[in-house]
Amino acid sequence: MPHPLVHDSTAFDPAEAIVHTIGLSKRYGDFDALRDCSLNVQKGEVFGLLGPNGAGKTTLLRLLLGYLFPTAGSATIGGLDVSKNSVAVRRLVSYLPGDARLPRHMRGRGVLEFFAEMQPAGDLQRSLKIADHLELELKRRVAFMSTGMRQKLALAIVMGARTPLLILDEPTANLDPSVRGLILDMVADAQSEERTVIFSSHVLAEIEQVCTKVLFLRRGIIAHRQRLDELKQRHRILAQLEPNTLEPSFSVPAELKGQVEINTFTPPAEPNTRWVRMDTAGDLTPLLPWLSQLPLQRMRIEPLGLRAIYDEVHIGSTVENPPSTGGSQ
Repeated sequence: MPHPLVHDSTAFDPAEAIVHTIGLSKRYGDFDALRDCSLNVQKGEVFGLLGPNGAGKTTLLRLLLGYLFPTAGSATIGGLDVSKNSVAVRRLVSYLPGDARLPRHMRGRGVLEFFAEMQPAGDLQRSLKIADHLELELKRRVAFMSTGMRQKLALAIVMGARTPLLILDEPTANLDPSVRGLILDMVADAQSEERTVIFSSHVLAEIEQVCTKVLFLRRGIIAHRQRLDELKQRHRILAQLEPNTLEPSFSVPAELKGQVEINTFTPPAEPNTRWVRMDTAGDLTPLLPWLSQLPLQRMRIEPLGLRAIYDEVHIGSTVENPPSTGGSQ
């Protein structure tokens, strides 16, 4: 039986999808870079992609843009087949690759002018405004820019274009925390303009902040889908059991079945103690009377968050560190 955290919690309406894939796959010899990927990205949402290096995120993005041809399956953007109409598809998309390369001999402003002319939806004034907001020195040649400055320049190009779809592959890489916050604000602004964003990142906090749905990839396969509004209704309870407590004494009552999943463990730092982890779904109110009757010594309740889902998908069940202070929290 699958773990209750790892399930498909998203419901898609293909009629409202700007991105639609069916069984999309890419194989290199005996290696599946992406296998049987079927998804829909709805218009106006921020769709997150999560997974470690090699999970298939960049392969998926390059297939969507027509840079790679699929071994099997199909994909459309705006109703256009990405393999048969790749040029038309790119008019709808502004893409930030994870390894953006810019003309090193050109100055920053010249790069913005060049790409604004190349992209039918390019908007030089908008790109200049973004560059100014990011405090980017445009008189400097790309060759003499730092890695962070080049990332800012690439973002000004991509975010400046008025396309209905933005595809951002690790957009905050090489940026300091304050600038990362500005980029996340820009993503939120794009959504408020009813643009669609596909956001690939290793930083869970960024995904939680801006995304409406998240797709977890593992070894080229979709491992989990998650709506962020549903995740915010989930909590994790960690508590130390009183000595000599028998497990049946904290079993879930029938009326709460399906709302809470229980696992016990002994943390390595406290080998003489026994702890219980409870992952809950929905409102906590029905659980509180039951929790008050359990033989617990220390307890903390926290939002479940993407970290717990990520660990469940990619690592398996983990042993948490117990609270560092006594008493209920």
